[in-house]
Amino acid sequence: MSKLGDYCASQCGNPRGVIGKIMTLAMNRVNNVMYKGIIAKMKPQGSEKVLDIGFGNGYLEKLIFRQAQCQIEGVDISEDMVKAATKNNKEAVNKGKVHFAVGDCCDLAFDDASFDVVVTMNTIYFWSDTIKGLKEIHRVLKDDGVFYNAVLTKESLDNVFYTKNGFKKFDNEEYIQMGKEVGFNDISITPLGHQYGILIEYRK
Repeated sequence: MSKLGDYCASQCGNPRGVIGKIMTLAMNRVNNVMYKGIIAKMKPQGSEKVLDIGFGNGYLEKLIFRQAQCQIEGVDISEDMVKAATKNNKEAVNKGKVHFAVGDCCDLAFDDASFDVVVTMNTIYFWSDTIKGLKEIHRVLKDDGVFYNAVLTKESLDNVFYTKNGFKKFDNEEYIQMGKEVGFNDISITPLGHQYGILIEYRK
């Protein structure tokens, strides 16, 4: 069971191949309520420049673009997910409104103060350096920009067998303290998905 758990955890952190595609489709279904919660908080108008970290198969981009044609950049460590997200958002990509690339949140290839919004969904558990990743997000956000970090609660993660290895788990207070450490002063937490998830909003 441990080998299966480790494999599932690695696919969550870096989806690849056929299994990666299947897992991202499954996660889209499971996390649909959380995605909708992010959109409800964002209230995209179309003028925002958005960065999505760890976009998977590009499901969130479809939801955002359906509501407002924002300029969106996405970075993900999985080459397979770049291909899948590009295919799934073909219209927006062809319009030049959405762009996906391989990238690491701990070393973002963007200038300071480039984005109005940064968003990520269930990725922070896998960052190689959590504080460095948060610092990079703070750096690329404009003044008054907001980082939406949607995650499963620590209690929810503890109830899943494949999160024993490969997942960094944080409680609410730790999310707040890490945000303050990198310079975010306005931090709030909202329940998502019938309490099994939370949305941490970090405002610059």
